[in-house]
Amino acid sequence: MKNTFHQLKSFITFWLDAVDAHSLHSPFLFDLYVNTLKARKPNLELTRVEQVRQELLFDNRSAGVTDFGSGASSGEGSTRKISAIARTSLSPKKYSLLYRRIIQRYDCRNIIELGTSLGINTLYLAASENCRVLTFEGSSAIAAMAKVLFDKFQSTNIELVPGNIDESLPRNIQSIDRVDFALIDANHRYDPTVNYFNLLVQKIHDQSIMVLDDIHYSCEMEKAWVTIQKNPKVSLTVDIFRCGIVFFNPSLGKQHVVLQL
Repeated sequence: MKNTFHQLKSFITFWLDAVDAHSLHSPFLFDLYVNTLKARKPNLELTRVEQVRQELLFDNRSAGVTDFGSGASSGEGSTRKISAIARTSLSPKKYSLLYRRIIQRYDCRNIIELGTSLGINTLYLAASENCRVLTFEGSSAIAAMAKVLFDKFQSTNIELVPGNIDESLPRNIQSIDRVDFALIDANHRYDPTVNYFNLLVQKIHDQSIMVLDDIHYSCEMEKAWVTIQKNPKVSLTVDIFRCGIVFFNPSLGKQHVVLQL
């Protein structure tokens, strides 16, 4: 209930601050808004993946999961219906398509995902040619379900790392050459989110892009979002309410915008 009230309050603030293309004077921002954020390309929808999404949303089987997220004690175990996991942890199709558009528009090839969940977003991230996705999932049980899905789709460009991301990301970061695109959708608390960002930022370059999901989920996530905006390596940050998009190109200058989507 506390988070619901917070999200409503945050949405009102967002709605009052958000602008559209008519208020954008930067050529880069205008292009981002018109040709990526607001672009509609039906051919980018993965029909078979969307069929699986619908199946998961109505799957009443139960699974034992380990939750490292905001609503649980560290490593708390529970049994949940797969449909409930799908409803609460899968990004809506609108955002799966958005992430794919970003990857295609900016030719992102080395992709990191923190928070595999059931693997729907991962398949969208991996759909572009010549890209590789390294995806991390905290719950081994959920990771196992995602692995079945990746095998079903014969996805050879996805590498799945199961286990607590607080431990697995630091262990794997040195083997990552560079990050072109990263999606952070894992432990929705301040310290883990900022720590994940600080680890990934070691591998970014001027053209890298990071997306943080659920930036207005809670006070902690909003605090993390503000902290990330202040990072000296960050140039442009874009708030589209559901998520925040981070750019690192110094030529863009230090700026923050709130955009309608």
